[in-house]
Formats: sequence, structure tokens, C-alpha cells
Amino acid sequence: MKLGEALNEKLIKIPLQKFEKKEIITEMIDVLTASGKIMDREKVLQAVLEREQMMSTGIGNSVAIPHGKSQGVQELVVALGITPQDVNFDALDGKPVRIVFMLVGPEKSSSVHIKMLSRISRLLNQSAFRKKLIDSKSGADVMQIIIDEEKLLEG
Repeated sequence: MKLGEALNEKLIKIPLQKFEKKEIITEMIDVLTASGKIMDREKVLQAVLEREQMMSTGIGNSVAIPHGKSQGVQELVVALGITPQDVNFDALDGKPVRIVFMLVGPEKSSSVHIKMLSRISRLLNQSAFRKKLIDSKSGADVMQIIIDEEKLLEG
């Protein structure tokens, strides 16, 4: 599954309104809930916060990918938020975060979950791609950037 197929404009929030890690995670789950992608908001929130307690999902290079597995979703769901300012997310590189991808899958979807995490990480490895996302003004802009980048990845 491509990221451009998993996301749509309703699942993209620019700018995020919150500036604390837990509040951002909650805001992103609310984006997924509003889209009808989550059956049980509290279960999903608990799963993502529990995963975050194990180790920060701030992966570095201004990026965080909070994620979890929960009975609160039927299929893999993805949302994206971009902050208007640097946010402390306890990132592995010690630097602030601006790009937040939220990924939640059913408890039995390990391979799809891991493949999507890998795809997102690979895309976000490129500084030019990250800059384009941070500079985006709308969900439509973000979708076009992701679709274009995925085409480049495929060769």
C-alpha cells in the first residue's frame, strides 16, 4: 500500500493546534476519529500512548511517527499533521519535531503496519521532501507532494 493511497486531505491537519507531545497525539487521533476511521477512540489513544511510553517515536530529522496497534480500528489508518513551530517530542536526535505521522493498525496486521512504517521512514529520509511538507499550506499540497515523491521512488 502506498502512503498516497492511505492518506487523503481529511486525514491531514495543517497546522496542528497543540504543542505538547501527548496533546499532539490526541489531536491526531481526533483527526482519525472525525474521519470515521476509528471505532473506539479511547482504545486507540491508549495503544498509541502505551507505545510512546516504551520509546519515543520522534525518529529524528524533525519527524515523529506515533503509532500503535488496537482493536479500536478495523484496518490500517494514517494521518499527518504539521506543526507551525518546533515541538519537543523527545526525539532520538534530541531535536524538535515539525512533521507528525500517526499510524494505527489492528492488532493482527503486523506486516502491513511494518511496511507502512518503513515506507513513511524511507520517504522522510530525504531532506528536500521534509522541507516541502513543512512548507505546505494545505492538505491538497501535501497529497500532491506525497504522490509525486512516491512516483520518484518507484523509478
